[in-house]
Amino acid sequence: MRRFVIKAVAASIVGLALAGQVLAADPAKKQIVIGTTVGDFGDMVKQSIKPQLEKQGYTVKLVEFTDYVRPNLALQEGSLDVNVFQHKPYLDNFAKEHKLSLKEAFQVPTAPLGIYPGKLKSLKDAKPGVTIAAPNDPSNFARALVMLSDLGWVKLKPGINPLTASERDIADNVKKVKIVPLEAAQLPRSRSDVDFAVINGNYATSSGIKLTDAVFQEKSYAYVNWGVVRAADAGKPWAKDVVAAYNSPAFKSYTKQKFAGYKLPQNWN
Repeated sequence: MRRFVIKAVAASIVGLALAGQVLAADPAKKQIVIGTTVGDFGDMVKQSIKPQLEKQGYTVKLVEFTDYVRPNLALQEGSLDVNVFQHKPYLDNFAKEHKLSLKEAFQVPTAPLGIYPGKLKSLKDAKPGVTIAAPNDPSNFARALVMLSDLGWVKLKPGINPLTASERDIADNVKKVKIVPLEAAQLPRSRSDVDFAVINGNYATSSGIKLTDAVFQEKSYAYVNWGVVRAADAGKPWAKDVVAAYNSPAFKSYTKQKFAGYKLPQNWN
């Protein structure tokens, strides 16, 4: 009996030690600064990721941006440790253009790009000359063109790369669509000036627009967004802890309840 008690106590001590190892923060990194765009990605940090990491001993700071340019520059220069706001085609294009050394680390639940009502409430009401506001950054503008192609409003040239499509790649503007390029953050406010607006999901939700209000959503699953770190940091313990938090059962449960209808990370399937 005494031998059994000793073994049990020893097992308990080992278990506690292992638990301490799991919950312990990277001793070389006390604070993690996460940058997101305003809205759902910031909410995910505040409501689920930050509490998880702080239980491990980290201090977590959230910085929210209203544009798609500064988060990557801030990450590269070191004022952020992680950013969460972009899909891989945008990251690849931006990093190449600005000569940045960044690496995608984990996918995050993502609100899809959608076409939302403006002056017109239904796609059936669209007539030749219909006006539609769209994101002006090249990657998301290409997505908008693919959506218009899926609708049959434009025909794109055969063989073009859908990730880099531009207005030059329109072979036939069937609906005589007038595209109004705008900064992504301005798109929700533009709806009173155009017939429809193509709005990124995070800007829709942060503006109080329901995803279910979209009259059309993109069909592609290629644009699930990523959390990104500096390439040199990808293998560090703190970065692995961030990845683990974003793939944890707690985060999966939280997002499935809070963000129903979002496209989920591929590795969750």
